[in-house]
Amino acid sequence: MRQIESQTITDAIYEMALSAGYSLPEPVFAALQDAVERETGPARVVLETIVENAQVAAETKLALCQDCGMVVIFAEIGRDCHLNGDLQQAVDQGVARAYRDGYLRKSVLADPLRRDSNTGDNTPAVVHVKLVEGDRISLHLAPKGGGSENMSAVDMLVPAMGRQGVIDRIVEQVVRGGGKPCPPLIVGVGLGGTMEKAALLSKWALMRTMGEASPDPDTAALERDILEAVNATGIGPMGLGGRTTALAVHVEKHPCHIASLPLAINLQCHSARHQHVVI
Repeated sequence: MRQIESQTITDAIYEMALSAGYSLPEPVFAALQDAVERETGPARVVLETIVENAQVAAETKLALCQDCGMVVIFAEIGRDCHLNGDLQQAVDQGVARAYRDGYLRKSVLADPLRRDSNTGDNTPAVVHVKLVEGDRISLHLAPKGGGSENMSAVDMLVPAMGRQGVIDRIVEQVVRGGGKPCPPLIVGVGLGGTMEKAALLSKWALMRTMGEASPDPDTAALERDILEAVNATGIGPMGLGGRTTALAVHVEKHPCHIASLPLAINLQCHSARHQHVVI
């Protein structure tokens, strides 16, 4: 049994939260640069500004966006390791220290109905835990901004709506959001399971390396078709029109009840600040 100290988790979360606050993952940055070449007019100017902003943020260690997000963690914990300490506490200590030292905006409320209840350190983080084989801990961290999260949705579709109905509902949600979720987007889709499982899958889909297709051929084809349909809306960067409304679509599926077709749509803004480490 491998022993892992809680301080190791805290230190890893601290470094990831700081890095996420300042630096876009290389696949996201590369996709934005590629998108510049596809656009003209205002859409191109917007994308050029987004790329410049990302470069300046990384160089100067300033926040990529004024919305520094609510931290979401997916922790995959090996059955053959033992964490000495409390996971939530270890994560929150790393988040609090990073948001303090990095001068990142604190946006978490202790009470959702009290706007004056800011916790002051951007904790608690939202932590999802999964047991896996091995003696390692895999940590995925993503600060999720309120603008894109607010344009997300969960629907219990009629099963007869089928594949095309799923595509149509996702496009409808993207159109409803317009420029509010700060496109170009990464669209996380959870399909199947139950209401809460679909929502979790849609968030997990955003943790995948941007643009990496599903290993399942049918799901990969669905991702391509959704991306094509979303980009055909012409919403474009920041809702100003153009060819690039989304950079990628990631779909995660789960078996579901014969009478259900759960669909969760989790929109991610262009500032897709995803970090991953294995301890």
